[in-house]
Amino acid sequence: MDLRKLKTLIDLVAESDIAELEVTEGESKVRIVKSSGAPQNQVVMMQPQPAPQTITAPVAAAAQSAAAPAAEPEGHIVKSPMVGTFYRASAPGNPPFIEVGASVKEGDTLCIIEAMKLLNEIDADVSGTVKAILVENGQPVEFGQPLFVIG
Repeated sequence: MDLRKLKTLIDLVAESDIAELEVTEGESKVRIVKSSGAPQNQVVMMQPQPAPQTITAPVAAAAQSAAAPAAEPEGHIVKSPMVGTFYRASAPGNPPFIEVGASVKEGDTLCIIEAMKLLNEIDADVSGTVKAILVENGQPVEFGQPLFVIG
């Protein structure tokens, strides 16, 4: 199922009096449940029909973790533009795109984020020196999560 469709469904549930919505499209099954305590808490579960597997993504937990202060070096923060899996290199065994202390120019590839089987190159939006890499290779990342500090 397309991420835009999922976002639209989540928004529809959030803005309506519906407490739960389940949609089946082909082999994909999506169930969105709105928590009764706070209207912003939503759980999205995707379940492929052949191999039942549940993935939950509470929206409120991501907002709380983003609000927690972290000790980050000063400089320009490069944030994740999407939810996915963070990779430092183009393929296993290949050298990482960048290392701490490396000099980067605007437009240089910093990493790859895999989302829904698509590999998305994340480019530097400023020139400078990489002060910190805030995510481990293969780690899942959230939208807006800090990835790099460039000074």
